[in-house]
Amino acid sequence: MIRRTARRACIGALALALAACATPVPDAPPQAMTPPAPARAPSARDAHLPPPVEPKPLHVARAEFVQETAATYGLDPAWVQSALDGAQMREGIIAAMSRPAEAKPWREYHPLLVTPARIDAGRAFLAQHREALARVEARTGVPPEIIVAILGIETSYGANTGKYRVLDALYTLGFAYPRSGDPARAEREARREAFFRKELGELFALAKETGFDIATLTGSYAGAMGWGQFMPSSYRQFAVDGDGDGRRDLFNSLDDVFASVANYFVQKGGWVRGGPVAMPAVVDARAVELPEPGLEPVYPLSELALRGYRPLRELPADTLATLIRLEGDAGPEYWIGFQNFYAITRYNISAHYAMAVYQLSQAIAAPALPVAAQDADAA
Repeated sequence: MIRRTARRACIGALALALAACATPVPDAPPQAMTPPAPARAPSARDAHLPPPVEPKPLHVARAEFVQETAATYGLDPAWVQSALDGAQMREGIIAAMSRPAEAKPWREYHPLLVTPARIDAGRAFLAQHREALARVEARTGVPPEIIVAILGIETSYGANTGKYRVLDALYTLGFAYPRSGDPARAEREARREAFFRKELGELFALAKETGFDIATLTGSYAGAMGWGQFMPSSYRQFAVDGDGDGRRDLFNSLDDVFASVANYFVQKGGWVRGGPVAMPAVVDARAVELPEPGLEPVYPLSELALRGYRPLRELPADTLATLIRLEGDAGPEYWIGFQNFYAITRYNISAHYAMAVYQLSQAIAAPALPVAAQDADAA
């Protein structure tokens, strides 16, 4: 769903020590380290992106967009043109898109998102809305702490849903996506521009379906909206009416927000009720690195074991998983990710993001230490 959303964090707070480094074990027999071919090749990172846009003058690209959007969604071209005439290119949006937080190494990314303040606020939010979240879990299997962690990272529990006009954000990125000048990144950048241009069209369709005022909707610099930061296409496809009032309101109805985030995980990510998300890997001394293992869980645990990686807790050998390598303060950290980890990456296609959500969720769900115990730990 959601493509890249603005990241807001309490910078400067101390990181909670949640990540677990790999645990060395005695050498395995050398013959066990010969890995078979993978079950299937991991999916490409950008498979979800549309074909790249063809470079054209802005007035030509705009005119084509108006006609294509009107035809695709059954809209009045004059209305699309009028709304587009009111859109503005924003340099601040281009600058923000040029420095995504996910580009940071894990040792820098983690303390930006998994902070004591965000954990404490998440525990309070979970306690306040426990019954509503429990009803959603009963229907979907998505745990309350996962939903709360998403809302904590996306919008600081609704405190910051974005200040940019969604129309401006999608117009800017859909017609002027920042270019790095690196030939190796040129195609991806063109495909990203196509993605945001498509989302701009979806915004017009969403406005038609919901009656939203397209000129006043606000969100992130990437054009994501509401408590859960849904892109327009995700809003149209995955938002649900959680309170039964006949509307899908991700701005004001927490029942709709909770149900929609869970529905996204189930429908887009294939969330497995009761399944694991991720756990630290126990790494053999002769472990073999996997070349670009990807986010999708395509390796049976039996194969990862032959390569030298086993989950901290024993699971069936045919369980599908992937290997996650993070650059921690003390060196590489290895984790094993399962289908539910992959489901979180469908919200934001980043192993860093998914791990931050998971670790924040675990901290939120864990009981808080008594003050006396905290003082003892500090001593």
